[in-house]
Amino acid sequence: MSITSTEMYFEVDEENGEFQQIDQEVLKYCDHLHGKWYFSEIRAIFSRRYLLQNVALEIFLASRTSILFAFPDQHTVKKVIKALPRVGVGIKYGIPQTRRASMMSPRQLMRNSNMTQKWQRREISNFEYLMFLNTIAGRTYNDLNQYPVFPWVITNYDSRELDLSQPSNYRDLSKPIGALNPSRREYFEERYETWDTPGIPPFHYGTHYSTAAFVLNWLIRIEPFTTMFLALQGGKFDHPDRLFSSVALSWKNCQRDTSDVKELIPEWYFLPEMFYNASDYRLGQRDDGSTVGDVDLPPWAKTPEEFVRINRMALESEFVSCQLHQWIDLIFGYKQRGPEAMRATNVFYYLTYEGSVDLDTIGDPVTRDAIENQIRNFGQTPSLLLMEPHPPRSSAMHLSPMMFNTMPDDVCMSLKFHLNSPIIHISANTYPQLPLPSVVTVTAGHQFAVNRWNCQYTASIQSPSYAESTQNMNANLPLTMDPLL
Repeated sequence: MSITSTEMYFEVDEENGEFQQIDQEVLKYCDHLHGKWYFSEIRAIFSRRYLLQNVALEIFLASRTSILFAFPDQHTVKKVIKALPRVGVGIKYGIPQTRRASMMSPRQLMRNSNMTQKWQRREISNFEYLMFLNTIAGRTYNDLNQYPVFPWVITNYDSRELDLSQPSNYRDLSKPIGALNPSRREYFEERYETWDTPGIPPFHYGTHYSTAAFVLNWLIRIEPFTTMFLALQGGKFDHPDRLFSSVALSWKNCQRDTSDVKELIPEWYFLPEMFYNASDYRLGQRDDGSTVGDVDLPPWAKTPEEFVRINRMALESEFVSCQLHQWIDLIFGYKQRGPEAMRATNVFYYLTYEGSVDLDTIGDPVTRDAIENQIRNFGQTPSLLLMEPHPPRSSAMHLSPMMFNTMPDDVCMSLKFHLNSPIIHISANTYPQLPLPSVVTVTAGHQFAVNRWNCQYTASIQSPSYAESTQNMNANLPLTMDPLL
């Protein structure tokens, strides 16, 4: 790299052994191997990590592209920042354009920006705010190991119609993806409690929610990701059953497979092309005989464009807006590590965290190479942004965990009121501690009733048996009607 008073140059060393090992097909998609940039083009400069070490810089240009450079050490990073123009991290985040801003840690950027207040006041969308958090936490399109992370927000991929006003169609964002299924959560918690391997701290998840391989699998149908995927897999596509082929199946795997805790990437919310096999790649046949081509969409989306539109509507919905801060706590915030992460079932393998290892202190080249490969291939947790709970977005809606449970289809009890008069008011005080917990009803015919609540009531999971006696059935009804009625 050479820097003058007005320009920056970069020349790749084509004799370098590492460079010569890179797949030639992948290199065709690498811009700026021999690059030149005028200072007047540079809009923002961010400090970045490479292999969890703070030794990189990302430079954003007026052409709306960016370049990531990894240096030998942090001292060189500071020298380069001092030689480049004083643009800071740009003008979007309310942070002064100084060289000091380009050297700020992610937590300092979070503290000094005005984006959280903008999001709370609804001046920016959920999508924009998540992109901001990803950007300052070191996530970048220039490193597949640190690709931006977005949440799954819809849980219903089977219905013919999707009602976005039903809370049961949304994910509970207060839980990590691995803890949504109670039985799978128990499995991960037991692994954590019984872990006793010396030298390796206990963890819930041995795999990560974002890795280079996962990103390439999501985007396998579009270049340059197809070529990169083939380079990673030795020139062949993976087994068809392991390729991204169905939205519903990917969601199901995230709920039942103990080695799959994938979150999403931003493209799920803006890029319908990722769901088309427009180049007709021969991706093979699954074990059930079906051919892998375009991604199978849920019945409620007829085209990828419609799927992306509905997915984006769900991301910007009130149900997501008023609980998104809880997901931010898990990925970027105080539940990312430490006791709170343990309580939230959110602890990953120790080598995914920043500060877990200092590569410069490892003298043995074989050990260093093994650790670098682990970091490069098995996921990197974003930089920590907050040590305290993220503030919620202003909202009139208050959420209950029960909202995300599917409503039972069966009716547990029918009440017939005097003259079939419809109920116009109902209120309940059903605390078990009360001597006579009750439900008060008022009908349109001005019939006032106090109906006794049964604290021992439990909803029947199976269909009711007609062999049961009437006495037993009555004992398990939620209400006893007011005897005056």
